[in-house]
Amino acid sequence: MTISTKDPKNTKKAMRKSTLLRIISYVKPYMGFVILSLVLAVLSVALTLLIPIFIGNGVDLIVSKGHVDFAALLRIIRRIVICIAVTAAAQWTMNHINNKITYLIVRDLRKEAFHKIHSLPLSYIDAHPTGDLISRVITDVEQLSDGILLGFTNLFTGIVTIVGTIIFMLTLQPLITLIVAVLTPLTFFAAKFISDRSFRFFKKQSESRGNLTTLTNEMIGNLTVVQTFGHEAAALKEFEKRSRELGENSMKATFYSSLTNPTTRFLNTLIYNGVVIAGCLLCFLSPIGSSLLTIGKLTSFLAYVKQYSQPFNDITNVITEFQNSVASASRVFEMLDEEPEPADDPDAISIEHAEGAVQIKNVAFSYTPDHPLIENLNVDVAPGRRIAIVGPTGCGKTTIINLLMRFYDVNSGSISVDGTDIRRIRRLSLRDNYGMVLQDTWLKAGTIRENIAYGRPDATDEEIVAAAKKAYAHSFILRMPNGYDTEIEENGGNLSAGQKQLLCIARVMLNLPPILILDEATSSIDTLTEIRIQKAFDEMMKGRTSFVVAHRLSTIRDADEILVMRDGHIIEQGNHEQLLAKNGFYSRLYHSQFERS
Repeated sequence: MTISTKDPKNTKKAMRKSTLLRIISYVKPYMGFVILSLVLAVLSVALTLLIPIFIGNGVDLIVSKGHVDFAALLRIIRRIVICIAVTAAAQWTMNHINNKITYLIVRDLRKEAFHKIHSLPLSYIDAHPTGDLISRVITDVEQLSDGILLGFTNLFTGIVTIVGTIIFMLTLQPLITLIVAVLTPLTFFAAKFISDRSFRFFKKQSESRGNLTTLTNEMIGNLTVVQTFGHEAAALKEFEKRSRELGENSMKATFYSSLTNPTTRFLNTLIYNGVVIAGCLLCFLSPIGSSLLTIGKLTSFLAYVKQYSQPFNDITNVITEFQNSVASASRVFEMLDEEPEPADDPDAISIEHAEGAVQIKNVAFSYTPDHPLIENLNVDVAPGRRIAIVGPTGCGKTTIINLLMRFYDVNSGSISVDGTDIRRIRRLSLRDNYGMVLQDTWLKAGTIRENIAYGRPDATDEEIVAAAKKAYAHSFILRMPNGYDTEIEENGGNLSAGQKQLLCIARVMLNLPPILILDEATSSIDTLTEIRIQKAFDEMMKGRTSFVVAHRLSTIRDADEILVMRDGHIIEQGNHEQLLAKNGFYSRLYHSQFERS
């Protein structure tokens, strides 16, 4: 019997190879720049390699004549100066092009990653911390950028230098050249041995960096809550723990990677000293007048050996740094390879303006297979009806909203709008027919005007002001330093919770769709403002199908129908008076709220 096993080492090697090939695929669109950079690398290296020839000629000129021929020496110096000047210009241009290539590659990758996040299903976003996703898009791509730039800067020049110096050394002394060419690549084996061990620590370093970013984002974003509950010490302890993990992985990765340079320099120094000894012996043992190896040629040859060994140091540095880049890139590619939100059916339709009839039929749904949430849910909503959904935390109220919006698809059963299964309606078209005001407000950094017009960027100033007035936001906006042009900090940091909620309501008021979803929409508003908002909602919901999720039962008395949920099932159904008359779960829930108040 044959047992099939997977070798972890081979798996890692295959993953690295796949990641490298994928990185190269991002280079292909800019091959014109790459070729130009390579040409400039050849030019700069060729001119650099000419300089030792000129220096050797100068040495031989002095040694052979026994005196200084200033005219001939000045000609040599002039050639050296020209080579240096042209080399400097070529290297500056090459570095500029390499920076441009790197920027374009990173721009493409980061843009693709950002777009990918928007196409991922909500289940993936829910399962991954925000900080980790930010780390992949920003930090990991930046790490890749450093590796690519170092690769273009040192790899091209290094390879060309190695080939060029071998050619020049062969013209000077073939025997020693062959010895050098055979021994120097030993540095690659040393570098490979070290880099194989550093890769896994660079991978762990990227992961622990993502964990630290997640915690930092979480704590800073909710600093008020942290301070309110006196959680600063615990937060600091967790931060120190994750920071220590990052430090340990970074130190291990740095330890192995830092071995590369001194190891290769040690080997190259041994080879260089061996060449010096062999060259001196050849010079002294050569017959008088022989051109086998003159003092000038030995000077040139030693310069070439130095130049020949330097690229090996640079290339091994590139290999080491690239381990970090490949580890970071693999995390980005992992995200890019995630299955996107299922595409709309080819025959999916668009609805311009829905009538608002919603039917939920035999729906079952759970976030995880082993934890059923909603089972056999049935609701039939006529156009223009106002439906309230109430129940204890975790009963499935918000889940129904997620299913209506197709953030998640039902496991079985169907949800229809105007008689059409929403899985046969294009998502963008479906969501255009919904307006949402959620308990968790979100405002982008920008002006108040831009935030109100988020769903309709082409709205006129008059329409924006009218929407703000309907949401009772106009008066507080006028009290702001620059009115509607007041800049809002990230997520409305310079506004109160109630003010942020009012702006979110105004955003929906500006673009009234046929179906409304209000999920605890007035939870952050004082009682007086809530009364005014309720009047505005009453006007807004006329003729529109509305789903109102609320814990404060006083806000849903006027609902046409109230769905009372518990453990994913509708246990009671009817209007406010009917449910009170039943003296059941809703009645107990309603009276308990007023008793507590």
